[in-house]
Amino acid sequence: MSLLSVDFLLFFLIIVIIYYVVSQKYRWVILLISSYYFYISWKPENIIFITLSTLVSYFIAIIISKSAFNRKKYLAVGVSFNLILLIGLKYFNFFSNSFRNFFQLFTIKFDSVFLNIVAVLGISFFTFKAISYLVDVYTKKYEPEKNIGKFALYISFFPQLMAGPIERADRFFNQLKKQKQNIQINIIKGLKIMLWGFLLKLVIADRLAITVNQIYNNIDNYQGSPLILGTYFFAFQIYCDFAGYSYIAIGAAKILGLDLMNNFLRPYLSKSIPEFWKRWHISLSSWFRDYLYIPLGGNRVKVGRWTLNIIIVFLVSGLWHGASWTFVIWGFIHGIYMIIHKLISKFKMKIIKNENNEIKNSFLKLLRIFITFHLILLAWIFFRANSVGDSIYIIKNIFVNITSTFQDIFLIIPRESILLIGALLFLVFIFQVIQERKGVINLLNKTPILFRWSLYIAIIFIILLFGQFAKNPFIYQQF
Repeated sequence: MSLLSVDFLLFFLIIVIIYYVVSQKYRWVILLISSYYFYISWKPENIIFITLSTLVSYFIAIIISKSAFNRKKYLAVGVSFNLILLIGLKYFNFFSNSFRNFFQLFTIKFDSVFLNIVAVLGISFFTFKAISYLVDVYTKKYEPEKNIGKFALYISFFPQLMAGPIERADRFFNQLKKQKQNIQINIIKGLKIMLWGFLLKLVIADRLAITVNQIYNNIDNYQGSPLILGTYFFAFQIYCDFAGYSYIAIGAAKILGLDLMNNFLRPYLSKSIPEFWKRWHISLSSWFRDYLYIPLGGNRVKVGRWTLNIIIVFLVSGLWHGASWTFVIWGFIHGIYMIIHKLISKFKMKIIKNENNEIKNSFLKLLRIFITFHLILLAWIFFRANSVGDSIYIIKNIFVNITSTFQDIFLIIPRESILLIGALLFLVFIFQVIQERKGVINLLNKTPILFRWSLYIAIIFIILLFGQFAKNPFIYQQF
């Protein structure tokens, strides 16, 4: 059941009605049943793995909290179980194939084993939630949840199950305990947030996907301008696709009275790579910071060790996104970016300063945003390409015959579609610039109610008129 389907909208409407009819005391039960039904509707067999992760993590956390000794061993068991589940189901064939290719380089026979493994929806997300929960219980950040049903809800909460945000347990459980909720405000705010998410996904991301897929799935047919266009389009496609999902999930949770953490903060307005990672997929980048980077020593170690820590974190981050070397290289590139930024900052260059120092010159700000965006753009090539070979081809040919291939763009995408996409992207850009400077929500609240509702109705019509309803899955749903 896709979040973009009519089935989901009907399912969600029924859940909201039941949720607010029953007593506050039992609302979590409605959410738990709904979450498991939602998960089963994709692939019934997947319920086995999320249930295993839930049960093991729940009981291990209880044991850790009650143990005076061997707490670290119990933590290792719980974390290892979730990692084995994740690696075994998602990466086994990737590693098996990689070992075979490696040994073939030295003409050594290696009989790799390939398993017919079922793709488990959202496994990268629910195992990371379980791991962070175990670590936080071990460090005594909070006591473990005694109610196994509420813990199961935390792991399986349906709006964020497929692609996050990766919510922290303490925030989630504290909100379940809230007694007073303004239903009307929750529903209105949630619908507004969901509406923006549907616009980003259906109208922009899925329309961009048509051109991106045509180019990136047939790269041998293109040089120059089409490759540039496809790469720019993918940068905005993945943002609108993933941010769109996050807004739909956050809005749906808000309607149910739960506030999920914000996952995006206008990332393409970043003035440096470190700032980008504070704005992009915030729940994942903060997870890696708290549960991998800091335990490795963070930046409290010598430069050589810090460099290794950064590379490890970004290699793991790349691999987390998918079982492919293209993702690993993408992560490695961002790790190199972080190291270079650190070294440049250390020498106190005038153009690239420490993030905490504000650059007053507007031109230099724009220059930093421009450079940062294009560094990100280069890395996106590896993220989107179907293979490392395709990535290399694109980099070699992206600036070949730019002028002569410019007319090829109009063979790929009609002029009117380019104008529509350009207008929509410009709308999103202006929205984000205003939000960065003044805050759009506060600005809208000061406008007449007639203007606000006219805007909301206009967005609905734009979605209905220009939305792509071909049931394109969310990009991050595969992770």
